[in-house]
Amino acid sequence: MSFKVSSLNELIGSEIEIESQYLSSPAVVPELRKLLIERGVLVFKELHPTDAEQMSMARLLGTLREELGKGIYKITLDKKSNANAEYLKGSFQWHIDGTHDDIPPFATMLTGLTLSETGGQTEFANSYAAYEQLPQETKKRIQNLQVVHSVEMSMTRADITRSEANLAYWRSFQPKTHNLVWTHQCGRRSLVIGCHASHIVGMPKSESDALLSELLEWATQPKFVYRHEWSPGDLIIWDNTGVIHRVEPYPLDCGRIMHRCTLMGEEPFA
Repeated sequence: MSFKVSSLNELIGSEIEIESQYLSSPAVVPELRKLLIERGVLVFKELHPTDAEQMSMARLLGTLREELGKGIYKITLDKKSNANAEYLKGSFQWHIDGTHDDIPPFATMLTGLTLSETGGQTEFANSYAAYEQLPQETKKRIQNLQVVHSVEMSMTRADITRSEANLAYWRSFQPKTHNLVWTHQCGRRSLVIGCHASHIVGMPKSESDALLSELLEWATQPKFVYRHEWSPGDLIIWDNTGVIHRVEPYPLDCGRIMHRCTLMGEEPFA
């Protein structure tokens, strides 16, 4: 084996020790993909991959999404570099990427380049394990429930300015209804929850709000969570279909820059 594996938490996260030259190895990357699906999050500390190495690995892990005509997307709250930087404040809350689509991204790869002196830690919660450890009575209660997910709801909860232009943009993404319990093609089940979860179909608002809050609190308790303290050059990959995540708030003018690769979705919410 060309890499060493160490668990970061009993239920989520593994640290991988590997030389960057193996990031584009067809013999190694498929093994890392299996581990990613099993553990939810893979951490490569101070690896300092180049953009080319990161994209090469992404293409072996899955299908790289070409964002803005290139495979690397720069994550920054600096409005000079990102006209929609304010929307990234939505990432301060627990979420799954792509709930406004029928098929969410499979995974995300993120490399830390320039970090904030305060805040910016990223947390990941294993929604597979969270579902598996629910009491049976709760599983029965939620097994047939559906939830409406809304970009407008996630942006509102992030306290982003509700300007006329912003509202028009958010509402250009039609709300999507997904099963609260996602039964994956492999047979595993996970919870589809987060700041974008507007309400449970057919349930009174107060009851819906209480249940969604209860499930999110359950899924993000410490035993299901890995919290990453970034160092420059760290690379993290997470399975977006079985992990919810958030970043700790950090100053908008701190110059924090991350390079992201997104892997296209491989199965629909179902």
